[in-house]
Amino acid sequence: MRKIYFLLVLLTFIGCKKVAIPEDVSITMEALPEELDYNIHVKKILSDKCFACHGNDAKKKKAGLRLDISEAAYSKTTESGLKAIVPGNISKSDFVYRILSDDPKYKMPELSSHLDLSTYEKAVLVKWIQEGAKYKPHWAFVPPSKTTLPKVNNEKWCKNDLDKFILYKIEKEGLTPTGQADKETLIRRLSFDIRGFAPNILEIDAFLNDKNPKALEHQVDRFLASKDYGERMAIYWLDLARFADSYGYLDDKHYDMSPWRDWVIEAYNKNLSFKDFVTWQLAGDLMPNTTQEKILATGFNRNHKQNTEAGIIEEEFRVENVIDRTSTVGTGLMALSVGCAKCHDHKFDPVSQKDFYSLSSFFNSTFENGSPNYGNEDMVPGPTLLLTTKENDKRILEIKKLISKLEVDQKNSFPISIVKTESDLGLGLSKKLVARLSFDKLIIKDPKKSIFTNEAEPVFNATAKKVESGIGIKGLSLKYNDETTVSLPPYKVGYFERYEPFSFSLWLKVPNNYPLATVFHNTDVERYGYQGYDFVLKENK
Repeated sequence: MRKIYFLLVLLTFIGCKKVAIPEDVSITMEALPEELDYNIHVKKILSDKCFACHGNDAKKKKAGLRLDISEAAYSKTTESGLKAIVPGNISKSDFVYRILSDDPKYKMPELSSHLDLSTYEKAVLVKWIQEGAKYKPHWAFVPPSKTTLPKVNNEKWCKNDLDKFILYKIEKEGLTPTGQADKETLIRRLSFDIRGFAPNILEIDAFLNDKNPKALEHQVDRFLASKDYGERMAIYWLDLARFADSYGYLDDKHYDMSPWRDWVIEAYNKNLSFKDFVTWQLAGDLMPNTTQEKILATGFNRNHKQNTEAGIIEEEFRVENVIDRTSTVGTGLMALSVGCAKCHDHKFDPVSQKDFYSLSSFFNSTFENGSPNYGNEDMVPGPTLLLTTKENDKRILEIKKLISKLEVDQKNSFPISIVKTESDLGLGLSKKLVARLSFDKLIIKDPKKSIFTNEAEPVFNATAKKVESGIGIKGLSLKYNDETTVSLPPYKVGYFERYEPFSFSLWLKVPNNYPLATVFHNTDVERYGYQGYDFVLKENK
């Protein structure tokens, strides 16, 4: 009954009186801009003080009210009987009464949140509703539009349109512009802004002695034309693109991304269009008639950390790489912290978890492992790009033409025979055999050490330990136990690069069901992380 009585009293009070705006809030409202912008003035206040309880997070939403969506805020009727927000009418908006109230049981943000609105924040929110409570999409989704030039009092001070925006804000704050800085100060500012370091004495003297009315413009052009400009501008993009010179995990070995870094610097120096700057970095390798430069630009997607530890789960870090690329695209190109949506719908930006993984599918289609393959200091982990000069390209083209000619000549001189029978096919394959290992001729010199010989060329001996023999398909077989090992000479047999096709043929009898068992493997000891290949059984498959 007390709650009902309180609500009746509140409704009577609200229904017959206009909202009482405190004097300090009223004075602050008068000093605000003539028209408030939701993205510039309002959203940051709602995001900081309101969205935790009245935002996108369904699990923490209170009173069934959302303030991040206009339709929800306009339509929701609160327990007072009023709509949460009535555009243009603060007296009928329960939101206004609550943020201005001194009653700890009624005011918002509620006491338990340990949040409070400042006088300025209250003034902004009240005036915003008074002006119509106009919402806008996230600022990153709003296309730029030409703005009307503001009216200023001191027109003579303005030398260009940009000056009018500066002077408008100065006059709005009740200030007046200071006089123009001296030339020595100006060139110092220019140099730091455009190149990132101070001008030298010769540059300063030359500028001071230049009496041309456009001396400042000419100095700007000189700084912009220097290679230092690209280096200065590239700093911000390199930070955003998480550029580094090492792997970032474990022993943090050197990871040379300098060619991509140099491309970014050159892109600024030659004033590459923003469209190309972005497109090439995201998908330069997928563009029609792509070039070396466009493929190099995609290094943007490979600046994340690389885990080379031997014991990692490769799929785990492959996914980590995908997530990193997705989050970086969101931050760098969409102005959104999409990474929050990796685990849940974003609480403050309009990004759902489904949106995040839809975006990540672009990178998830890449065929790669979660660990790079590298060896000595001269080896670059794949995927790699051959960086050539124009002279190199010309020579490579000549060599390709020569190879094509030789292939044609050889085909004409030695016609390719057609394999007609299975025996013919076997004969052709046998010529390419690098190893034929039979366990019939096992030379047992010691119970702990046995030797058998390769029956193909080149001839080599292999060493076996803890050997037992069994009955095979043809003759004897090698019977494995927990301690059996067979070692082939390194770098003489079975040593292949990823671009070389190879195959194995063997008879294998498996007496038990093994969830995971290694039959054989070849590891390159010179490459970190046990790089190579292995032949394994998973559930006997």
